[in-house]
Amino acid sequence: MGVFSSLEEAREYFQQDRFASGSGVELETLSDTECVCSMEIGEMHQNAMGGVMGGALFTLADFAFAVSSNHAHFPTVAQNVDIHFFNAPKGKRLTAVSSCLKNGKTTCVYQVVVEDESLQKVALFLATGFKLTQKQPPSRKA
Repeated sequence: MGVFSSLEEAREYFQQDRFASGSGVELETLSDTECVCSMEIGEMHQNAMGGVMGGALFTLADFAFAVSSNHAHFPTVAQNVDIHFFNAPKGKRLTAVSSCLKNGKTTCVYQVVVEDESLQKVALFLATGFKLTQKQPPSRKA
């Protein structure tokens, strides 16, 4: 069982991630095995060439990693991340699916696959998380 007791509790907590929220990232689903986040592509996400800015893709993937890893162990922070860009996205919506590849005592490794509306893989994000001293998320403090 994960740290957050419901999808709504996780959404409420991660609304505090102002950069991701301000970028339009939404938490769609959360389970013990995966997290799905999405983002509507708008003008604010465009680079000078009219494509989607790599930072927008990174933000979406990083948020999916943050939700997944902190659902498994709170708090977890990124220790190292790597992103590979495959294709320019098509359509107006991106989806990121995060899953755990390794969940160790002090570190974890997550994979996040970012796809566009046509299910074309746009990016692959790999993250190593570092598990800080465990405590309850702020919403559960007594």
